[in-house]
Amino acid sequence: TDDNTFSDVFCENSKKLINVHLFALAAKYYSLSNLGVCTPLEDILEALRGDSQVTTGIKTDEFMNNKKSHEVQVMSELVDKIANYCGIKQVIDVGSGKGYLSSFLSMQYNLKVYGIDSSNTNTNGAHERNRKLKKHWKAYQRRGRANLKSQKLEKANNSPVESEIKCTAINEKPLNDNSLQSQDQDQVTLQPFSSFTEISTSETSKQTEVDLEAQTQADESRLSEEDLAILNVLPADAVEFFSSSQCNYGENCEEEKVERKMASLKAKASKSSESNLYFPLTSCITAETELSDIITDLEDCMMVGLHTCGDLAANTLRIFTTKPEIKAVCSVGCCYHLLSEQFENQEAVPVFFLHFADCPEEVWGFPMCQYLKDKGWCCGRNARMSACLALERVAVGQMLPTESLFYRAVLQVIIEEIYGVTKSDGHVGKTFSKSSSFIDYVRKSLKKLELDDSKLSDSCITDYYEKYQHRMNELEAFNMLKVVLAPCIEVLILLDRLCYLKEQDNIAWSGLVKLFDPVKSPRCYAVIALKKQSCF
Repeated sequence: TDDNTFSDVFCENSKKLINVHLFALAAKYYSLSNLGVCTPLEDILEALRGDSQVTTGIKTDEFMNNKKSHEVQVMSELVDKIANYCGIKQVIDVGSGKGYLSSFLSMQYNLKVYGIDSSNTNTNGAHERNRKLKKHWKAYQRRGRANLKSQKLEKANNSPVESEIKCTAINEKPLNDNSLQSQDQDQVTLQPFSSFTEISTSETSKQTEVDLEAQTQADESRLSEEDLAILNVLPADAVEFFSSSQCNYGENCEEEKVERKMASLKAKASKSSESNLYFPLTSCITAETELSDIITDLEDCMMVGLHTCGDLAANTLRIFTTKPEIKAVCSVGCCYHLLSEQFENQEAVPVFFLHFADCPEEVWGFPMCQYLKDKGWCCGRNARMSACLALERVAVGQMLPTESLFYRAVLQVIIEEIYGVTKSDGHVGKTFSKSSSFIDYVRKSLKKLELDDSKLSDSCITDYYEKYQHRMNELEAFNMLKVVLAPCIEVLILLDRLCYLKEQDNIAWSGLVKLFDPVKSPRCYAVIALKKQSCF
């Protein structure tokens, strides 16, 4: 398309929107899914396939909701393949929260993971999740053994067919012996196939029972070793071995054997490499963070971040490019409204003065790449807020919370007109869901913002509501336009991060990958990069 295709979206003089349809088409045209700059996830996985072994699955939906389960399963598979490709076993999960991704990478893929979060509450939550995993330990062990036996039985039940074919071939073989060459082929009667089935099935079943018992015992031993991966995720005192009252064995000697075996395996695991441990840590990560100050045994590793908020996503990429130990990065950002902007609130300053006005040591969340810095590009808070909206969810019928947005809009009018406050860093949070009416909402919000609600009577609050109620449809239409524009603003932020990586000399490959289903997880794009082999 040429530059004039979308020139009629806005009035040239008033700059007002005059063509909504063309506006929607322009927004779609400049969305990430339409620009063709993303690398398909399947292509990445195929390129990184290597010789990675298939691991036994752990069902994430037992420990987390559907959205988080989807995110963790998809991202952990990719992280594991990148780690294998780079030949590393250590992973640093920044903004790890309660450790969903970290613990899964450790358990499922045998990686040594450090989960770093700035909130003590989240770190404590990660420890609490480990405590809860203790309750599932025995269930996993029993389930693993049950599944193992079930698989063996299923395989055994299928084996008679193979045995029937072999028995038939053996029985037919004498027809080719010299002693039977003179016999007429038509006179030779073979034993009915059904009788072979009965014989082979009976014989196979007896042998299977013997083989199955021996094989299951051997596999259970290996299973215990595999299950010890979960042991290493938990605190040292998290796992309780079977007590005599819980044990189903009839004889004490058998019980003691089991306990000795488990103790031996655990000791063996602790002496071996501790590559599958998970360590939740509390620390605030900035662009200047020295990881070696936080992680004493820092080695070649990769950085990951699942929905890292605001500037943390940008700082993750900066740390990756400057620290030689970090060989790869996989970062999914979110909370664009929390990004710091270098050129925000400087609109009146000429672009060529902006670089001199800023402190050179200051690090900003946007822009990152030199191209946008040279342009003095700024999104602004309203645009960044719009970038957080979920077009795909709205498209499938998950409409915007119009009433709560209306409450918030009228509240802002009240605060400006009654209290004279035009700008504030305060947040009302989820007050709407905890309010019984608009009056209740306003009073709770004012208290949260530390404003005197006694200045307002109930009738005054009601008057404000009724004054603007007829404009609720306008507000809904305006927010729908913001939803349509959201992917374009997200594109700008993501491409800025990708361009920053493209500007670095030590990066072998970098790209944007759509990891998640956008309906399940709207912030679905990952920024991925690998350093050059010479940097390894």
